[in-house]
Amino acid sequence: MKETVNWKNGAHGHKFIASFSGGKDSVLALYKSMFVGEAIGLIVMMEEEGKRSRSHGMPPELIRAQAESIGLPLYTAAASWDNYEDKFMALLKHAKLQGAEVLVTGDLDVPIEDCWHDKVTQNAGLKLGMPLWEMDHYEAVKEFIDLGFISTLVTVNLSLGMREEDLGRTLTYDYIKELQARGIDPCGEGGEFHTTVIDGPIFKHPIPVRKCSIVKNGDYAFLPLELLGN
Repeated sequence: MKETVNWKNGAHGHKFIASFSGGKDSVLALYKSMFVGEAIGLIVMMEEEGKRSRSHGMPPELIRAQAESIGLPLYTAAASWDNYEDKFMALLKHAKLQGAEVLVTGDLDVPIEDCWHDKVTQNAGLKLGMPLWEMDHYEAVKEFIDLGFISTLVTVNLSLGMREEDLGRTLTYDYIKELQARGIDPCGEGGEFHTTVIDGPIFKHPIPVRKCSIVKNGDYAFLPLELLGN
């Protein structure tokens, strides 16, 4: 076990770049880190064509709207899974040149040994900050809701207990209790669902979105969101 692991408090007193999916965990990690450090930007990895984010399948205009409302610049790159690490490393090195000292992520459950983010940050000469690391899953979602963040479920895995009807729902106390009663992790850490955050205390204004038609692909169902006014 590493003696110097301080991932929970890694952003304290430092400038940081945040790995950003636009979902609840990355937003909560960003919020917590902004209280103790200085954010200089958001890293968002895109699919090869640049039309959707790699993690949550969000369109670039929606990601830009989130970043603008939060007030931070975007560091983006389009990547395949084969060159993902190289492209991510290039963004980290660029952020370091802009003054970043730490990479912040929204991970909860990662092992100390063989942690990918730990490896890439060390290679880039940065430290790692994971304020949600080892946090109780229910407590993480509860804090997110307590703070006033508003999120919409945009992806569900139908093979893991989620239903098409869950798409478009907002994370509330009653809903996470319902998920738990259905045997589903309230954080979706098993890949059960993904969210998009559209309002909260670090947003200058809510993100106006339109819910589009549900799309199915194998075990997954997606609720595309479009930015209103585009």
